[in-house]
Amino acid sequence: MNKELKQIIDKSSNMVFFGGAGVSTESGIPDFRSENGLYNAQRKYGHSPEEMLSHSFFVRNNEEFFDYYKNNLIYPEIKPNKAHLALAKLEEMGKLKAVITQNIDGLHQLAGSKNVYELHGSVLRNYCIDCGKFYDLEYIMNTNNCLDKKGIKSLVPVCNKCGGIVKPDVVLYEEALDQQVIEGAVKAIEEADTLIVGGTSLVVYPAAGLITYFRGSNLILINRDQTTFDKRADLVIREPIGEVLGDILSI
Repeated sequence: MNKELKQIIDKSSNMVFFGGAGVSTESGIPDFRSENGLYNAQRKYGHSPEEMLSHSFFVRNNEEFFDYYKNNLIYPEIKPNKAHLALAKLEEMGKLKAVITQNIDGLHQLAGSKNVYELHGSVLRNYCIDCGKFYDLEYIMNTNNCLDKKGIKSLVPVCNKCGGIVKPDVVLYEEALDQQVIEGAVKAIEEADTLIVGGTSLVVYPAAGLITYFRGSNLILINRDQTTFDKRADLVIREPIGEVLGDILSI
């Protein structure tokens, strides 16, 4: 157990957690920026993951977008790991006031966290780009043979109300982050006495820039690799975040 981290958590009353892909990799969700993800995308589709998950690619290549999206970003059987459960427990104890995540998998809510700011949206929510009707993940995954407006079978999910394309409520490259989510995350960070940053290399902006709003006493980084913020941190831990938090919270 990391005794220094436990002492900080014990003394803190207004904690915020900021997390990235490394939080969910311990549940079995691969990071699409990993060598495997990049290699598989280039080999099968001839495009990088960043290109395929861009707004312009979504507009130009609906079918190829959904082929990649359904096969590489959706993991309906995956369960929360010790990191998710530990954070939910800290919230229940009244210590953790908010989770700010770059992930889109919904695992924090599944673990029990209630105050979650999803910077990049969620695969669990989907909406028709024409009429705005919302759909769940099951609808997206069960529509592999939809009929488009021309009556042609397609992988692209369409609205059962107006026939418009149903888009995942995730922030694609070239799209702006939700302003209300950003404002809520900034306020939470500004008011925190302890900020734990975990499972993120802090290279994706503008999300990574949010931690510059922290004015509290304890900045803690839990990440296997070095980050550009390491020198600013009060404590740096180079171990899997699920093991670290799970050990402290006895999960």
